[in-house]
Parts: sequence; structure tokens; C-alpha cells
Amino acid sequence: MFRMTTSAIALALLAAPVAAETWRTWAIHPEGYPNVTALQSFAEDVAAMTDGEIEPQVYPGGVLGAQPDAIEQLRAGAIAVGNFNMGPMGEIVPATNVLSLPFIFRDVDHMHAAMDGEIGQRFSDALSEEGIVALSWMDSGSRSFYNTKKPIQTPEDMAGLKFRVMSNDLYVQMVDSLGGNATPMAYGEVYQSLKTGVIDGAENNYPSFESSNHYEVAKYYSITNHLIIPECICVAKSVWDETSPEMQEMVREAAVAAAQEQRELWAERSDASKQQVIDSGVAVNEVTDSAAFQSAMEPVYAKFIEANPDLEQLIRDIQAIE
Repeated sequence: MFRMTTSAIALALLAAPVAAETWRTWAIHPEGYPNVTALQSFAEDVAAMTDGEIEPQVYPGGVLGAQPDAIEQLRAGAIAVGNFNMGPMGEIVPATNVLSLPFIFRDVDHMHAAMDGEIGQRFSDALSEEGIVALSWMDSGSRSFYNTKKPIQTPEDMAGLKFRVMSNDLYVQMVDSLGGNATPMAYGEVYQSLKTGVIDGAENNYPSFESSNHYEVAKYYSITNHLIIPECICVAKSVWDETSPEMQEMVREAAVAAAQEQRELWAERSDASKQQVIDSGVAVNEVTDSAAFQSAMEPVYAKFIEANPDLEQLIRDIQAIE
């Protein structure tokens, strides 16, 4: 009977390909959306850089579940990677609610300066304590209100209108403080709810407004830029801790490159989406008195700081960034 020598066995093991580890990767947006395109680049880069030992597989369109469910799946290790908006993350990681405070960022450049530096690391540390490792920060644009009834120029124009918000009490307070009626609702339910009158409006950025086809039923888009919420490429801490330091460095490098790609694609897509929305007949208006909207948020800030005094300094540090 033929028996392999010890040296022959060792050579055979060295020659055998390492079994790929598939990382299920969640995304809520459809194929072709900047975030999904960037995640697909991330998956390709990780597979190439690790010689196929790690192969992320991107599932777009929320097919692995709605965002709150996907976050829990990631924390449990059932999903390895996710592109998450920090809005719904506040239910799990209270510190990230700071990023959901209306007008916390002056503009997108201010957000980049904060999240790419020491402030971003503070949020990464808070996420890590809850089983989530943030690898890089993506854009999600600036969010504005849209509705089926009329243009919004002042907070008074929102009185009595029902607006869908993401699942976070801060957004409920925001809309209520502006005189509207906030309705937390899953993203996938918004189109039909607008069409049937269950809600009168919602709030989002141009690419989401366009790609979701909400512009077909909501013909008024009023630019308030009230929220600029970063998104992460995040990995399950349970998965991350089982990954070698060398592989971790490769994955993080790929995530940073993907975030940069997404930011560039986002800027292009935002311009294209805005033009498509205008061409479709949606009435787009700039809010002429943004100070009135910002002033209406003072009770929201006061209540937040009263409930979270330990986060007041973080708010001040973000506001102080040039």
C-alpha cells in the first residue's frame, strides 16, 4: 500500500488551495447605487488582496432584511459586513445619536473633516463596544423634505402633514418640533404609503428620492439640508476578531478605498438625480429662511443634552471643527 511520507504530506498541504471564507455583505440600496458599486469594489479588492481567502458577497436591495434587522444579524455574526446609516444605529449605540441631531454638520465637508479624524474614531470605539467595527465612512448626502401637497418654505408649512421618518426618536422630535406629524416606517413601505395617502411626505437625499421612485408620487421637494448623516462600512466584531492582523489591514485598506470611491460616485449621482427629478416635473425649492428651521431644533438639542449630559462635549467638539 502506498503511504505518503511526512514531507510529502507537508508539501501537499502547502500546495492545496486555502478554502475561501465567504463574508455575506448587506446593502439596502439597489444595484448600480453608489454605495452598492463601492461595496462591490470592496469585495473584489478584498478577494484579490487576500488571494481569495476572504470573499465578500454583496447582497443589494435589502434582500437580507431591513436595516434594523441587518444590524442585529451583523452583531450576531450572521452577516459579516454591512453598509449602515448611522440613523437607525442610535437605538443600539446611543452615542451615534449625536450624528442624527439636525444641523449638527454645517455641510458635507464639515462631516468629512469630523468623521475622517479623531471624532470618527470616538464613534468607532462606541460601535466596537456593541459588536460592530467601523472600517470607513461613506456619504449619504444631505436630507431634505418632500411631500405630495405643497412646497415647504417655513416650519409653518409643515403643520399637520404626516412625514415618514427613520426609526429613531430624534427624528420624531425633529418633525414634531417643526409642526408636522412624524411616522416611523420601513423604507420599503414609503412609496405605497405616499401613493395611498397614508403619509403626506418623507425626507431623504436626491439619489434616494429618485432611485426609490418617490418622485413619481411626491411632487414637491424642499431643500432644508436638515440632516447630514454618515454611513459606515462595518464588519461584525466576531468576524473581525477571528481575522488575522495582516488580513485586517488589507480589509480596512479596501474599505477606505471603497468609501473614497463612494464619495466621488455619490457627488456625480446626486447631480444626475437632481436633474432627473427636476425634468420629471417635481417642484424643487430652496428654503429661504433656514434659520427658522434651525431655531426650531433648540428644544431637541436641550432635551438630548439633558438626557445625555456625557455627550454634550462631543457635540461641542463637532461644532468646533473648522
